Amino acid sequence: MVPGSDLSTLETLVGMSRRLGEPDRDLVILGDGNTSALINEETFWVKASGAMLHGITADGFTRMRFAPILELLDKPPADDGDMKRLLAEARVDPQGRHPSIETVFHALALTVCQAKYVAHTHPISINAILCARGARQALSGHLFSESALYLGPEPVIIEYADPGLPAARSLLAQIQAYMQRWGSPPRVFYLLNHGMVALGQTALEVENITAMAVKSARILLGTYAAGGPNFISDEDVRRIVTRPDEEYRRKLANKGL
Repeated sequence: MVPGSDLSTLETLVGMSRRLGEPDRDLVILGDGNTSALINEETFWVKASGAMLHGITADGFTRMRFAPILELLDKPPADDGDMKRLLAEARVDPQGRHPSIETVFHALALTVCQAKYVAHTHPISINAILCARGARQALSGHLFSESALYLGPEPVIIEYADPGLPAARSLLAQIQAYMQRWGSPPRVFYLLNHGMVALGQTALEVENITAMAVKSARILLGTYAAGGPNFISDEDVRRIVTRPDEEYRRKLANKGL
């Protein structure tokens, strides 16, 4: 198989999805979560609606066209039935499986954020925070340097919205504000009362971001039993995310080297 080909990308996406869907990792359950991957400037793979990440195969993904998906942000559908029809019409193969309802935010992550692989999961430790009244405050800082290095200086945090287009429209404004503030795309989104999204240039980077976010969440929850979180300073965060040696180390890890 030719590296970088459509089928090679799909094979990588299948492997990443199956690993994230392993039951003992507590990242998804049943039909939870969805994943995607960039094919080219015009199209991408996204998990089909109802497919389960654990044990998923190539036929659990649908090839979609970016243009009609992104047009939905400016020309929203009239109702749920119209949305379903428009998503179906955006398939490259009209006979392909119906795409995930979260397809629009995958399209944003793969275009505006320039990601190549994306994974939306619902880790139990992270959702324990996202479903709490104090979620924004709990996620407002980093507890250790590796968290900042792999997850980026700060996450994009989105208020709960109806899954699908409403959540994606809220996300776009947040992405634009983040990129203006930091000069680079975010690596993680947190959707309150819902789950997380990891964005990477490789499938391994997506898995590393997800794993680091889960580690951070577990430690964060533990700090509340000992007086609450003691975040490292904003200065330390900026230092760690701008050090060339640390960025070099992060890139090697995300390539599996």
